Amino acid sequence: MATDTPVKTPARHRDHRPSRAAARTGRKRRGSRLWVKAVVGLLLVVEVYPLIWMFLTSLKSNDDYLNHSTWSLPTTWEWGNYSEAWTTGHIGLYVQNSLLAVLPALALMLLLGTAAGFALQIMVWKGRSLTLLVFLTGMMVPPQMILLPLFTVYFQTGLSGTLWPLILTYTGTGLPLTVFMMATYYRSVPRELFEAATIDGAGILRAFWTISIPLVRNALLTVGLVQFFFLWNDLLIALTFTNGQDLRTIQVGLLNFTGDFGATQYGPLFAAICINVFGTLLIYLFLNQKVMKGLTSGAVKG
Repeated sequence: MATDTPVKTPARHRDHRPSRAAARTGRKRRGSRLWVKAVVGLLLVVEVYPLIWMFLTSLKSNDDYLNHSTWSLPTTWEWGNYSEAWTTGHIGLYVQNSLLAVLPALALMLLLGTAAGFALQIMVWKGRSLTLLVFLTGMMVPPQMILLPLFTVYFQTGLSGTLWPLILTYTGTGLPLTVFMMATYYRSVPRELFEAATIDGAGILRAFWTISIPLVRNALLTVGLVQFFFLWNDLLIALTFTNGQDLRTIQVGLLNFTGDFGATQYGPLFAAICINVFGTLLIYLFLNQKVMKGLTSGAVKG
């Protein structure tokens, strides 16, 4: 007996091609990405090319610098410029003075600024908002206004001729920004942690050292690195309070960089600049991820 079998009709062919709107959207995205890549490439050229030119100039002889084009390559690669900058140019002494002035000031600044930020945000006491405002007004005082009074005070107290004027001035000028930034970071720390520590019998000092410091260590690193670059690149304060070659910091030393018989040797000069620039650049590249974490840790309240 014959049965009727259904006849399978071919399914209607579907068009899987993207619509015109989707195609236009894709072209716009590709175009925007191309522009972003072009802008990033341009920024890389603007940032990297001066470093390459500076490095190549540090390998030139004085004759190359004076008698050839500024953009020409060295005729002879003078690697001895770096050793001459370190010895004849006294860059080693200037780096040592910068470290002896910047590191103690940075340590004092972070210690006092962190303690002040903790007191202003975690501890509850009358007048803390006004105290924070007083710290913020310190950021509005131009450094040029305080140099002459400070110079008089340091001279009368017998601190002139040492690195103490730099240490104290760096600490005082950097403290307002440090207090403000650390108070901002402490604002994102949960208060329940300190309440629980108080219930367990912890005092203020223990809560500060054992609880708050580990929570804001990335912030400490970020603030410390930012302040380190500010202090390391300072010229005005160091030029005012250093009255001898044995006290010059790296920036003042580069400003007065001369070779034998007082003549400027451009190869060793640029070699000294490379030592300064690439040294600080390596520090930043090594601590880059920690800095990014520290910048974002105070953005959202926990």
